[in-house]
Amino acid sequence: MVKRVIWSANALSDRISILDYWFQKTGNKTYSHKLDKSLRDAIKHLSHFPEMGRKIEHRDERFFVMDAYLIIYSIVKNEIHVLHIWDSRRSPDDLRFV
Repeated sequence: MVKRVIWSANALSDRISILDYWFQKTGNKTYSHKLDKSLRDAIKHLSHFPEMGRKIEHRDERFFVMDAYLIIYSIVKNEIHVLHIWDSRRSPDDLRFV
């Protein structure tokens, strides 16, 4: 179990963009709230089992699939660094690691 989860600026921006997209699409916040809770629960689950995500080939990062979203993260000592939340329906060419 890790002691701390750290969200990168990119991951926070991704999360806000995804939730805002669903708010705009549905016209209410109900689905956005459910999705946000699911994302937070998935990351909490990762904090208990940090190595359950699959390693990204030729990189130190890992990813965990939650519905249509990839939670991309790295493990640094006793911390999980959430790097991106990626909607897998988007083009993978748009994903940039910073």
